[in-house]
Amino acid sequence: MVKHLSEDDLLREVIAYLKASRWTEAHDLVQQVDSSEAAWLHGIVHIQEGDLEDAEYWYVRAGRDFRQRGSLADEIVAFEAGLRGSQAAG
Repeated sequence: MVKHLSEDDLLREVIAYLKASRWTEAHDLVQQVDSSEAAWLHGIVHIQEGDLEDAEYWYVRAGRDFRQRGSLADEIVAFEAGLRGSQAAG
C-alpha cells in the first residue's frame, strides 16, 4: 500500500534527510511540492549542497531575502518553527 503524506509531513522528511546530510534524497523529495514553504526548503537544500546560485533562486521564489539568511542550521531551525506554527494555526 502506498502511503500518501501531507505536504507538512513530506517537508519534515526533507528536513530529516538534510539533517542526515542526504541532500540528494532531500532534493528529490522537495521537488514534489509546489508551495512557498517548499521553495524556501528547496533553497535550504541547495545551501547544503553548496550551490548558492540555485539557493538564491529558490529563496526569491519563496519570497525570502537570501542575503539576510542565517547559517544552514539556523535556516533549518527557522523552517521547522514555521512548520510547527502552521500546524498550530491549522
